[in-house]
Amino acid sequence: MRDRAHPARQWRRRRYDRCHQGGTTALSGPHRYLLGGRTVIRRLAAILVFLPLSALAEDAAEVSQVPRPVVTEIVSLTAATGNDYVGTVASRTGTDLGFPLAGRLAERPAGAADRVEAGDVLARLDPETLDADVRAAEAGVTVAQAQYRSAEDAEARARELAARGVDSETRLEDAGRALVAAEARLEQAQATLARAEDMRSLAILRAAENGVITEVYAEPGAALAAGQAVLRLAGTDEREVVIDLTEQDVATLEVGTRFDALLAVDPRIAANAILSRIDPVAERATRTRRLHLTLVDPSDAFRLGALVRVRPQADSEATSTLPLAALVDPDGSPSVWKVDRSDSTVVRTPVTLGEAFGSRVRILQGIAPGDEVVIKGIHSLSDGQHVGRRIEP
Repeated sequence: MRDRAHPARQWRRRRYDRCHQGGTTALSGPHRYLLGGRTVIRRLAAILVFLPLSALAEDAAEVSQVPRPVVTEIVSLTAATGNDYVGTVASRTGTDLGFPLAGRLAERPAGAADRVEAGDVLARLDPETLDADVRAAEAGVTVAQAQYRSAEDAEARARELAARGVDSETRLEDAGRALVAAEARLEQAQATLARAEDMRSLAILRAAENGVITEVYAEPGAALAAGQAVLRLAGTDEREVVIDLTEQDVATLEVGTRFDALLAVDPRIAANAILSRIDPVAERATRTRRLHLTLVDPSDAFRLGALVRVRPQADSEATSTLPLAALVDPDGSPSVWKVDRSDSTVVRTPVTLGEAFGSRVRILQGIAPGDEVVIKGIHSLSDGQHVGRRIEP
């Protein structure tokens, strides 16, 4: 009854059913154009979505073909450049001096910055107790000597009486044993006296060598423990120059390198110096290492604490160094990546290693001054690979 009352609605329903059963061909009029426009819009949207993606892929391919820059170092002979280093004159034998026994410091004739010679008195302990020990030991020796003489006389009488048959052999043996005991007591007393005199001599502190007092730790009247330092003596017979250098500078030098040492106040005063020791550990704050250069027959003008300018001599062997991080297979067949800028490629080059200094190592063979060597990212390279511009380390 509802469909009969609305013939227009029935017509639209039949039209809708024919459209969905027959596809777009069943449409006519404006309906056909409307459905076709929607299809075109969908296709255009798909094209617009894929166009940026393809452009990004092409850009990525172009970027991947650009050689990557590398961090490199230019090889140089740093030791042969004649760099000047500033150091100070120091003693090779600096010693803290004290008394081997406890006591009260009576006097200290030597003060800071005083020049002393071997044998000079530097300080004394209060000798009262030690003198008393010596006097007691001397008295003990006197008593032991008297007992020995008495035992010696008794043994001589017993021997004489035994020879005449007046006294028995037993008395003679007793007298002999008493003489031996008296002799032992005398030796003991003499040893006690020698020890007391030795202890009294230790109460006088003397300089063991020529030098300068650099520090004073105790003043007269102070109570000292055995072995407590009283002052510091820096010997002047053997002097050296100490300099502090960075790891890179240290790597260019080796023990035995010869230097010219010139006084900063008067460069006309010079001396030869030989690198004798390099401290194995860097100073924590400055990350520098101390080098000790022994002065060869220096003049008296090279006083302790004087500023000195040193320079490696021209005949010193010059070597090249590289960071340890630049080595490929350092424990097997060590090599480095050398950059050939004629075609911007890297070549794996075998090298011969020398002594290592901190984070650097001496290169004996394989590279030459002016070569460009990759020092970072070495494990991502291959022989003949193209690389980009150089980046300073």
